[in-house]
Amino acid sequence: MPAINRAAVLTKLHKVLKKHYEPVNPPAGRTLLENMLFACCLENSPYAAAEQAYEAVSKAYFDWNEVRVSTVKEISEVMKALPDPQASANLLRRCLQATFEANYSFDLEPMKKLNLGVAVQKLSSYDGMSAFVVSYITQTSLGGHSIPLDAGAMGSLAVLGLVEEGASAKDGCSGMERAIPKNKGLEFGSLLHQLSVDYTTNPYSTNLHKILLEVDGDAKARLPKRGVKPPEKPAEKPADKKPAAAAPAAPAKGAKPDAKAAPEAKGKSDGKGKPAEDDKKKSAAAPAPGKKPAAAPAPTAKKPVPAPAKKAPEKKPAAKSAPPGKRKPR
Repeated sequence: MPAINRAAVLTKLHKVLKKHYEPVNPPAGRTLLENMLFACCLENSPYAAAEQAYEAVSKAYFDWNEVRVSTVKEISEVMKALPDPQASANLLRRCLQATFEANYSFDLEPMKKLNLGVAVQKLSSYDGMSAFVVSYITQTSLGGHSIPLDAGAMGSLAVLGLVEEGASAKDGCSGMERAIPKNKGLEFGSLLHQLSVDYTTNPYSTNLHKILLEVDGDAKARLPKRGVKPPEKPAEKPADKKPAAAAPAAPAKGAKPDAKAAPEAKGKSDGKGKPAEDDKKKSAAAPAPGKKPAAAPAPTAKKPVPAPAKKAPEKKPAAKSAPPGKRKPR
């Protein structure tokens, strides 16, 4: 963010706001606790709605302890005049609970006797106490110089380049209390809060943009713009996939595998234009893409070849006995 003259921008902002809004003075006679609870209603809400919600809660319950022990839903139904009654009721109940746990009562008037820094530090330590509520109490009850900032105020200041975009109210605006004198703090705070409510209600309002550009003409690029729906990307066509080669069917039992059924493999050749025998085996063993490899066919059981019957040894013809000789005559 380029360096800007913060004091000059804030001074001009005060003058421009006085032309478009009327300052609102806080009601006199409220205690520190009452200013704290009113600030819970006022954060991110118009003054009229905050007064209406505060009065409704004050009359609907017997005392503040009854509010403390009630549910957020019950309290929000009483504070329905606010833009976000659920959030405001939750903040109010948490502040009451933190006050009771710290003091075992709802009397915060002794804090006015403390040093300003000590009192602010103690209030800031309460669980659920927002930066807006602490600044409002400091300004209205403790006599300090602190300008309350909520989400809408931080958004407006970001458009004017006084704070970083997305900064929270807890971060504050550097140099604001120095640029705006203490005797103008209440007035400037009420004017800025009205701008904040307009920003929260409709950040795209033409009147709001005119006020901000009147303060800083170079802020046009930082003005909130309605979101433009990005063009839809065309659906990607699925890549053409080649049909997977069918796995060779397992040969029937007793049948010899057909050599022609094996897919031809590219690679080595046996010199006669036919794939080599090794390549054929590799091609047949490779599984088809995207499919699990087919189980190898069970080897065909070979029928046992009966051993040739042994020929019985040829019997040699028995030697013929010599013909009986002629008997010699006696």
